[in-house]
Amino acid sequence: MSEGREQEPEERESANRPSTAAARRERRGSARPAGRKDSADRPEAKKKAEAKADVEVSADKKGRATRARDTQEKRPNVFSRLFRYFREVVGELRKVIWPTRKQMVTYTSVVLVFVAFMVALVFGLDSAFAWGVFKVFG
Repeated sequence: MSEGREQEPEERESANRPSTAAARRERRGSARPAGRKDSADRPEAKKKAEAKADVEVSADKKGRATRARDTQEKRPNVFSRLFRYFREVVGELRKVIWPTRKQMVTYTSVVLVFVAFMVALVFGLDSAFAWGVFKVFG
């Protein structure tokens, strides 16, 4: 910034704006009206505080009992479960983004090259170890 030039309005605002979280919290705290700080003295605030305390006390109590095993609802028959399973499978397969033919050829060739490389690597290591064992133990 040149020394003789006056600041733009945006530059002046950014200079006054707090840059850290602590400064923003401090600025927010000082901008609150004074009447809000003593809000616990108002009757509405006391009622809300009492209601909140009642909710916390009731949360400490036990909930309803767990169902007994012999009263559990019956499972549907095998055919309806099987039909539901296949419906869900078809629903999930509809969500799949299937690759194009070009992508499929590319992916297949990458896998085949990788598998061939790994087979050659394992074969080479196996041969080297076999040769080493033969030389050591004769």
